[in-house]
Amino acid sequence: MAMQTSLQDEAKDDHMLLWILVWSELIAFGILILGFLVVSTFDAQAFELARLHLRPGIAGANTLILLVSGYFVAVAMRSRLDLEAVKRPLTIAALLGFCFVAVKLFEYWGEVRYAQDATLDTFFELYFIITGFHLLHVFFGAIALLLVAWRPARENLVLIATLWHVIDLVWLVIFPILYLA
Repeated sequence: MAMQTSLQDEAKDDHMLLWILVWSELIAFGILILGFLVVSTFDAQAFELARLHLRPGIAGANTLILLVSGYFVAVAMRSRLDLEAVKRPLTIAALLGFCFVAVKLFEYWGEVRYAQDATLDTFFELYFIITGFHLLHVFFGAIALLLVAWRPARENLVLIATLWHVIDLVWLVIFPILYLA
């Protein structure tokens, strides 16, 4: 009985740590996005000009890639009682995460030259900080997806699925603010 209570308390602590991590990530991205929005009100004309150099079609394709990867994580969660069945959807989700990274790096390659323009530099500094921070989350999240696919455990599956969906959610906020505003 005491052992069961101890395990339940440990599981609750794990969930608490997960939610602390989730909320800290949401707060960090929230601060970055809020900073972007505040600065954009002071230099609206330069930000509008800078947005003309972004490629929302590529970012839209990346949004779709990330959403499909989130779908495969959800498929893995539905199969969580059979740990062997989670390997394939988690691997697909991770590969799509790496695809997101590759597409984003290709997008950066076309945009980095505009960051040199003194009129546009504030926009692009914030743009690269926000999207680069997100890109690192996707990259390391994809690695974590592969690790969980390699050695699945229910508690790790819940952790990475939650974090992966937070990464999706953050992108769904970033995309319209940076590309479509």
